[in-house]
Amino acid sequence: MYVEQLYTGCLAEAAYYIESNGEVAIIDPLRETFPYTQLAEKRGAKIKYVFETHFHADFVSGHVDLAQKTGATIVYGPTATAGFNMYVGKDNEEFKIGNIKIKLLHTPGHTPESSTYLLIDEHGENHAVFTGDTLFLGDVGRPDLAIKSDVTEKDLAGMLFDSLRNKIMPLADEVIVYPGHGAGSACGKNMSKETIGTIGNQKKTNYALRADMTKEEFIAEVLHGILPPPQYFAKNAMMNKSGYKSIDDVMKAGLNPMAIDEFENEMAGAVIIDTRTQREFKDGFIPSSIFIGLNGQFAVWVGALITNLNQKILLVTDEGKEEESVLRLARVGYDNCVGYLQGGFDTWITAGKPVDIITSISAKELEQVVLTKEVQIIDVRKPTEFLSERLEQAESFPLDDINNWLNKLDKTETKYLHCAGGYRSMIATSILRREGYKNIIDVAGGANAIFNNTNLKRTAYVCPSTL
Repeated sequence: MYVEQLYTGCLAEAAYYIESNGEVAIIDPLRETFPYTQLAEKRGAKIKYVFETHFHADFVSGHVDLAQKTGATIVYGPTATAGFNMYVGKDNEEFKIGNIKIKLLHTPGHTPESSTYLLIDEHGENHAVFTGDTLFLGDVGRPDLAIKSDVTEKDLAGMLFDSLRNKIMPLADEVIVYPGHGAGSACGKNMSKETIGTIGNQKKTNYALRADMTKEEFIAEVLHGILPPPQYFAKNAMMNKSGYKSIDDVMKAGLNPMAIDEFENEMAGAVIIDTRTQREFKDGFIPSSIFIGLNGQFAVWVGALITNLNQKILLVTDEGKEEESVLRLARVGYDNCVGYLQGGFDTWITAGKPVDIITSISAKELEQVVLTKEVQIIDVRKPTEFLSERLEQAESFPLDDINNWLNKLDKTETKYLHCAGGYRSMIATSILRREGYKNIIDVAGGANAIFNNTNLKRTAYVCPSTL
């Protein structure tokens, strides 16, 4: 028996490769198929099943393409319906893979069809459980993503309580827990940075598995403090349920090198995404392009900020990063990338085209400005970050919500933007510049630099989740 976790940090997502006697099961694959097909080929094995724990909202899964390429059977839990060929498993149904078995446990709550998969080894022992978004390390899945007219988030939270108590907690303490996500995912609120645990450890440390917790207490705690889901979640869930373009076709269309004239001709109606680092971007960029760097949670921020999945996209990347950029767009359903500027930003410079820059100052320089005059400081961190500690003068305008507050500020006043480390504030600054804000100044290093390197007055609040 061989088990491998394939973890993708950008999405904080875990897929799994399980092999026994030449047969393979894949659980919750990402959009690209090659990591799974190459691993199986390298090990001389054949993919037999693609198990999905639920209809994912935070990424487009690779189940459809993977099944078409390998002949594998797609398996979902009870109540699932979809626009492609799949097998709807029954609660407690067992699937044979070589000398081991995978047992489907229907665990509704995160979504109605949510299921976990129990790995039974060659000796008939429960070895591990692949919990998807039902159970994370330190948390459980949010129950507000699959609301229908006849089902409320409280209903789903109640189902989740029952699923955990009746299906997960009775497992032996030594059973390994392989969750669907780790820290950084928006599918929960308190996930651990660890990506592998045990049932016993979760019973001791996970607030949602307290033995003395009532269902009413569970529902209240699970629903408390959940931020609204990113706008692309519902769209990705629908793609996973209905089907989607072949990843090969998406990659072929996006990996289209464009000479400068062709690139300029395509700019009308397109969003130009610059995927370089924030330091490179601030020193020079194509006017009206926006920064979303590959050095951060690129796909997550594309999904949060670009509201139209069919939006035409052009890329400006470092040479050699074109394929990664197109792939990470496709992982969250942005399949309409039409190409990239061949040679990157240097091509634009060489052609003598107009260039824009971002004014960026250090935390120390901000301190000097604040000591001499009244300034407007915009904090684009999440509300929880802002409430925990902020500059006295700062106002909260979260990047996640920028499409709602974009036109509510005075475009003529000078504004100083910061986040925690500099990545999100550069995204916000670039979007504001595209919308006509000229006097925008980025604070390099964000709150980390401000709090550690200056004496500017700060205010701390008690986080609402502790009230």
